[in-house]
Formats: sequence, structure tokens, C-alpha cells
Amino acid sequence: MRILFLTHYFPPEVNAPASRTYEHAKEWVKDENTFVTMITNNPNHPEGVLYEGYENRWFQKEEIDGIEVIRVKTYLAPNKAVFKRTINYLFYMLMAQAGSLRVDKPDVVIATSPQFFCACGGYLVSLFKRVPFVFELRDIWPESIVTVGAIKKSVIIRFFETIELFLYKSSDWIISLTDSFKEDLIKRGIDAKKITVIKNGVDLDNFKREQINVEKFKRELGVEEKKIVSYIGTLGMAHALDKILDCAKNLQTLKDMHFFIVGSGAEKDELENKREKENIKNVTFVGQVSKEEVKKYYAISDIGLVAPRKDELFKSVIPSKIFEYMAMEVPIIIGVDGEARKIVEESGGGIYVEPENVEQMTEALRVLIQNKETIAEMGKNARMYVERNFDRKELAQKQLDVLKLLVSTAKAKERRRICS
Repeated sequence: MRILFLTHYFPPEVNAPASRTYEHAKEWVKDENTFVTMITNNPNHPEGVLYEGYENRWFQKEEIDGIEVIRVKTYLAPNKAVFKRTINYLFYMLMAQAGSLRVDKPDVVIATSPQFFCACGGYLVSLFKRVPFVFELRDIWPESIVTVGAIKKSVIIRFFETIELFLYKSSDWIISLTDSFKEDLIKRGIDAKKITVIKNGVDLDNFKREQINVEKFKRELGVEEKKIVSYIGTLGMAHALDKILDCAKNLQTLKDMHFFIVGSGAEKDELENKREKENIKNVTFVGQVSKEEVKKYYAISDIGLVAPRKDELFKSVIPSKIFEYMAMEVPIIIGVDGEARKIVEESGGGIYVEPENVEQMTEALRVLIQNKETIAEMGKNARMYVERNFDRKELAQKQLDVLKLLVSTAKAKERRRICS
């Protein structure tokens, strides 16, 4: 089976879409009869700066862990520049069409959101190649960009929503990352029979606390005597990171406690300015780091924070970072209701606080950080829970099984058509 996968993001980029796509494809190609080709951008997210070692050529090919990767010319734009970022999305959609001409006919085309135009590109490629199209739904777009304030509701947004619904209806199969997304699609008239929920997970072999020399890394950072609270992920408009700074400010009297904010994004400069203006001295901004380096920050964390903005939309979202925290035995204070809260509470690996409630988060941190035994117990609970429910290898196999069934069904229909 030949799989053609369109994705806006791919390693060495380290965001959630890049990680999931790579880790699933890496498992798929272990099947000797499965071949995977990625069409993706040159790595530049989130700063819009080309990663070292890459050239922004029209087409270039490489192989990563058995996956054929075709990188196409990229319109480089930082994540915080909305207009330029939109051009980046549209340009990728067009370049993906050109890139697909360099690929032998696949058996199936997959495209993943975000962003929306990637799915449009995947659908067009599937029409040209005359093969089934699978829409991997990671985000309800364009609703999500309206929610975070990146763009206002308008005629253009309503037009995009029309195209969005068309893509859902036209796809041969939909892989939804949450139960809530599936429920939303069914309410909008999409056939439930063609939707499979395959949630995010974590590579359990790659995310193990014991793989990291915690004491050595803490010494390197100069925090060997500190208890560490971390936020690891995108510093974007969807996250209430200003509230984390408010919590840190409230807890400056706890001299043995320090916050690390690891990542980059549209809000980074504003957050750093807030820290300087309000003289918050117990917070360190780390910036973007590699996947290997980020594991070290997970490992030194005593508590992890997950804090999206307060909005009904985020009840349907499961931030992928919770699985990595849990695999690294880090208790989570989670400030989002819905599916993510259910996972954390069901695991016994964390505490829920109301979204954007600084007082609740401050108190939860104050109490938990001083209870070493509870931290250890929650961490063990979290690890056991993801081992049982969110092993990335098992989830990748589940998705591969769906693709094989879809392809075999499509081929059987084609044989019947030819014979009739």
C-alpha cells in the first residue's frame, strides 16, 4: 500500500502535528508492504526562519526513518503574522499539487489539519490521482482561529466554513482526534460510519524519565535546589500564558520554586515584556528547543501546566502535551474542561482548575509543590494510564488498519466496476 501524506509540519519541527505524523508514519513503514511519502514544507515553524541545514529550493527529497519526504518551496512567514501566514498556507496548497506530480500513483491520500488549506490540497490531489481521500481532523478550522482572535467572523470565514463542510462530506474517511470533534461532525450531517476517532498519544519508548540525568541537567541550568514548574509548547494566542506569569508572580515568596516556559510563538515577545515590566524573577523563557532537548525539560519538571484560553471550543480539544507530561511521570495542573480534563482526572495524574482562574491555579501550585509524595504518586499514575490507553505505536497501527480497509474496499469497487 502506497500512502501519500500532505502535512504542513514535519520534523525537525517539533509541534504536535509534526510529531504525530512522523511517529505514525515511522510505524507504518515497518510493514514491509507499506510505503509512505510525505509532501511538506521546508522546516521554519514557528519563527518563519529556515532551519539550519536546509535550502528553500523548489523541490528536494530526503529519507527519514524509511519515510520518503518531499519538501517543497516554502513562503517563509512567522506564526504571528496573520496575513503572511495565510499566504504561506495557500502557497503550500499550490506547491503540494506540484509536488504530487513527482510521486507515483498512491493507493490513498491523507491530509492533516491544521491548517485548513492542507486538507484542500489533499482533496485536490486525490481527485487528480483518482484515489480515496482521508481527512485527519486535528482542529475545527476556521472556528478555532476566530476563537483565539486571529481573525474576526466575516463573509470570508463563512465562505471557508462552506468549503470546510464540503471537505468533510467529500472525504472518503475522516480520522478525528477527539470524540467531541466526531460528535460535532455528526451534528453537521456527516455520516458517523466514515469517522474513526484516533486520539493523540506518546512514544512510550522515547519518553521515559529514567533516560534523563535530571540532577546533571538541573545543575547545568543552575536550578539544582529548585522545584520546577513548566509550560512546554507553543506560545500562541490559544493559550492563557499571561495567567501563568500571574501565578508565578504570586508565588515569588516560595524561593525554592522556579518556572520554565519552553517554546516559541506569536505571544513570546509580549510575555517576555510582561515578565520584565512586572519584575517577575522566578520565570525563565527557554525558547524553541529540539525534541531531544525538550525531554530534559519534561524530566526536570515537578509539575506541568496546561492552560488554554477560556472558551467552549477548547472543551473539545486534547492538548498533545498532556500525554508527554504523563509519560514522563509529571503531574499536571490542567486549566481546560472537557475531554482533556477527563483524561487527567481519570488517570489520577493531575488536578483540574477553572480556565484562566489565577487564584485556583496559584493555590493548586502552592499546595502540590510542597507535597513530594503526592507528586510522585500522581506521576506514577499518569505513566501507567498512558501505557494502558495512549501508546502511540498501538494508535498508529489502528490508523493503518483503517487505511488498509479503505484501500481494499476501494479496489474491490473498482474491480466490480471494470467487470460490470
